[in-house]
Amino acid sequence: MRKIKILWTDDEVEALKPHILFLQEKGFEIDTCSNGNDTIDLVRQNSYDLIFLDENMPGLSGIETLKLIREIRTDIPVVMITKSEEEEIMEAAIGSEIADYLIKPVKPKQIILVLKKILDQKRLITEKTTTDYRQEFNRIGNMISSAGTCSDWIELYRKLVFWESELEKSSDPGMNQILKMQENEANNSFAKFVMKNYLFWLDQRNPQSPLLSPSLFSEKIFPGIDKNRPLFFILMDNLRYDHWKTISAELSGMYRIIEEDIYFSILPTATQYSRNSIFAGLMPSQIAGSMPQFWIDDDDDAGKNNFEEDLFRSQMARKGLKYKWSYSKISNSNEGKRINEKIVQMLDNDLNILVYNFVDILSHARTDISLIRDLAEDEPAYRSLVRSWFLHSSLFEMLKILSSHRVKIIFSTDHGTIQVQNPVKVVGDKKTSTNLRYKMGRNLDYNPTEVFELINPEKAMLPKSNISSRYIFATNKDFLIFPNNYNYYAGYFKNTFQHGGISLQEMLLPVAAIEPV
Repeated sequence: MRKIKILWTDDEVEALKPHILFLQEKGFEIDTCSNGNDTIDLVRQNSYDLIFLDENMPGLSGIETLKLIREIRTDIPVVMITKSEEEEIMEAAIGSEIADYLIKPVKPKQIILVLKKILDQKRLITEKTTTDYRQEFNRIGNMISSAGTCSDWIELYRKLVFWESELEKSSDPGMNQILKMQENEANNSFAKFVMKNYLFWLDQRNPQSPLLSPSLFSEKIFPGIDKNRPLFFILMDNLRYDHWKTISAELSGMYRIIEEDIYFSILPTATQYSRNSIFAGLMPSQIAGSMPQFWIDDDDDAGKNNFEEDLFRSQMARKGLKYKWSYSKISNSNEGKRINEKIVQMLDNDLNILVYNFVDILSHARTDISLIRDLAEDEPAYRSLVRSWFLHSSLFEMLKILSSHRVKIIFSTDHGTIQVQNPVKVVGDKKTSTNLRYKMGRNLDYNPTEVFELINPEKAMLPKSNISSRYIFATNKDFLIFPNNYNYYAGYFKNTFQHGGISLQEMLLPVAAIEPV
């Protein structure tokens, strides 16, 4: 086994001999030097597991040396050693991302504790997380087999997302594979649950119906409007629940969560249907029937979400609401910056609706651009990319601005997405919709055991372009492709993130209210 390699920099390096011998006896390999310049040279030439760095040295100080180390290697844990406990020095060191610090004179026991804490941290986290998940494994399995209500599935999905996050901290690939197996089992069972119950949910008088897309405003947004405090409703297209948990963690200290819930997207879980339904407060066939000028059919090349503001205005009028409101759609950073310049004016509104399209754009870009595929090759990488965008986005800047005002903010989305794996063959004519997770058309040929079929779309309150049109939906990680050049497209779309079908990730969506701390 390779020895742990440590660099110890101190201008009084001769006084460290007892410590060096002590660590060597413990099996560590130790290099020493007495100044910052030599430290930088050694870091360039060697692969160190940890650096002990004296803060007070002639020439380059410890803080200056640390900054230069970070330009070469960002991943080496650095323990700052100082004679001073002055707050200014500690803040500068912590701000430069030290792993820990020690105050001179340093004792051997302190050194070992720091080494154990830093070098064994990942192993200890892995062991604890693995043990905890093993204990939860059977309980999750029982939850999957016994889930019989929407609330059961919401609770189960929360638990799966929690363990997905926890096991990312673990270096045990076996546990991650087991969790993926449980997620797959859960999605198969969830699809059966949806197929059995979906049509009954559309009757909102049914006490078993979950909160669905058309009721999002009436149940979650309108009740949150306070004439004395502006409400910002932020809808992030294609934001999954696990993505929300990732970005909400970055708001800690600035905002507190006052409510966090999960609602169900309608089918298809695609922007044209789910988001138009949210803004209209109606099911898709009701929009197409009562406001045909605002509904674009699947086979039409025109934009499918160009009338959200009009649909929302019609919902307000239908409900007799008189709020002062604004609507904005943000698809790039320049549009986001322009919105941020209007924050002061927006504070005069009762309700401000902001639609951010980045996550959906990222999902489509990942399908078409090989570089993005490499950056988001799996679920953890995809979450990391969403987090990185958020931290550098105009949205995050806006939230910083709003944190100093008395506002309420509600986050939600229109649908989620899933990384598809299994191609399913479907035959259709030229007018068949092209989405990989659902198809709508009149001449569809498919294996009915592989999809959820709606032979009578009107029962699901969905519009149809022809009297004999039907809808079919992919479930779990399946995707629907035509037989023409089947092998090429099966390979091209495998492992891409798609939406429109039935899965926990696409249908169970976050809606959360936050306010400044």
